[in-house]
Amino acid sequence: MSRKAEERRKQLLKAAFHAAVQKGYESVTIQDIADDAGVSKGVVNYYFNNKADVFTQLFEWITVNIYKKETESIDKQDTASGKLAAYISQVFISPEENKNFYRVYLDFLSQVKNNERYQEINRQFYENCWSIGRSIIQQGIEEGTFRVSDVDQAAISMRAMIDGSLIQWLMRDEDDLHAYYRRVCHESILSLLRCDPQE
Repeated sequence: MSRKAEERRKQLLKAAFHAAVQKGYESVTIQDIADDAGVSKGVVNYYFNNKADVFTQLFEWITVNIYKKETESIDKQDTASGKLAAYISQVFISPEENKNFYRVYLDFLSQVKNNERYQEINRQFYENCWSIGRSIIQQGIEEGTFRVSDVDQAAISMRAMIDGSLIQWLMRDEDDLHAYYRRVCHESILSLLRCDPQE
């Protein structure tokens, strides 16, 4: 795909995301995406087979970019504690961005059971999340900062705390609480990683 075509595809994916934030997955049409992008419906149909194809590529693009940004943020830090703080800050990026992502993502999850490609994208997203957690935890163990018996379990618990905190914040619909939930999430993960549940 040429650079120009790739830029057009990204424009349409951004339009699909914006339309989904506004209307929800079920209500969005190809025409809505075209209108949001300021192009004809034929342009959308040229780049994508149908609505399901648009959202398949959208969710893959979003989740890959999230993983890339999170990885870049932790790579700038030297210590496990620094990496964890950077990771939490990147995940809790801003009230508006978190709200938009989770509104669309929760909609996406409601479609997962009916679409094998969506299932695969979601599995890969969580594998990426857990791999970040494992790398931070393993480094913390090597540094003597963290005490964890089961790295895989701790990585899964870490991501569960992140998603749970963000979803709870989202349900409260109070932007001012975003920083509070970020801090509580960070402190809760630190507590998890600094104790050995088998002792």
